[in-house]
Amino acid sequence: MTKAFHRRSKFASLAALSCALALTSNVAFADADLAKQLSNPVASLISVPLQFNYDDGIGPNDTSRRTLLIEPVFPFDIGENWNLISRTIIPLVDIEAPAPGLDDISGLGDIQQSLFFSPKQPVGGWILGFGPIALLPTATDDALSSKQFGLGPTAVALRQANGWTFGGLVNHIWGINEPDDREQYNTTFVQPFLTYTTQDAWTFSLNTESTYEWNAEEWSVPVNAGISKLVTFGKQPVSFQLAGRRYVDGNENSPDWGMRFNVTLLFPK
Repeated sequence: MTKAFHRRSKFASLAALSCALALTSNVAFADADLAKQLSNPVASLISVPLQFNYDDGIGPNDTSRRTLLIEPVFPFDIGENWNLISRTIIPLVDIEAPAPGLDDISGLGDIQQSLFFSPKQPVGGWILGFGPIALLPTATDDALSSKQFGLGPTAVALRQANGWTFGGLVNHIWGINEPDDREQYNTTFVQPFLTYTTQDAWTFSLNTESTYEWNAEEWSVPVNAGISKLVTFGKQPVSFQLAGRRYVDGNENSPDWGMRFNVTLLFPK
C-alpha cells in the first residue's frame, strides 16, 4: 500500500507540474499575442496608452518640454467583414520658455481624433485601415493651439509574421477655418515602423514620427528606438515601454533629443 501510494503521489505531482507548465506556457503565449496586437494600430483591442514624453534642447534657451499623451483606442464591430477603430490623442503639455521674452506654457493641447475602417481579415497579407482624422481646437493656451478645426485622411498598412511587424501610418490635416493671427493648418504626418515581439512578450521597436509643415516647408524627424514588456497583474494586462529618440531633422526650435515612458492598459475581449 505504501509503495503504491508513493507511486500515485509521484504521478500526481508530475501531472500537477505538467499542468502548471502548460498553464504558464498558455499565459506566456497569450501575453505575446497581446504584445503583438499592440504593434498593430488597428487591432480589435481596447487599450488606454498613457505616454509620457520628455524632449530637451528646444530653442535658443535650450529648454525642455514634457508631454503626457492620453490615447484611448476603442474598436467597434460594424458588420461581418469590417471593424471601426477609434483612436484619440489628448495632449497635456508643459514647456519651458524656449526663447527670451517668452513665458513658460502649460495646459491642454489640441485633440486629434482618428477613425479607421479596417477589414477584419488581411488583404493580400496586409492589415489595412483608412478613414478621417479631425483636429479639434481644445487647447487651453493660444500658444498650444492651431485655433482652428482641421480635417483630412488617414491610413495605415502593415504585415505581421514570425514576431515581426512592419508598415506605416500616414495622415494629412488641412485647417477648415483660418484664424486671423496664424496660417491655415496644413501638416502631413508619416510614421514608418518596425517591431519584433518575442515569445515571452518583449517587444523591440524602431520608428520615426515625422511631420512636414507645408506652410513653413520644414520637416521634424525624430527617430525612436524602444523596448517594452507586457505583464499581467491578476487579470489586468499592462505594457511598459521605455524609448529614446534623436531628432535628425528640424528647425532651430526643434528639440535635440528625447525620452519616452509608456504605460498601456489593455482590455481584451
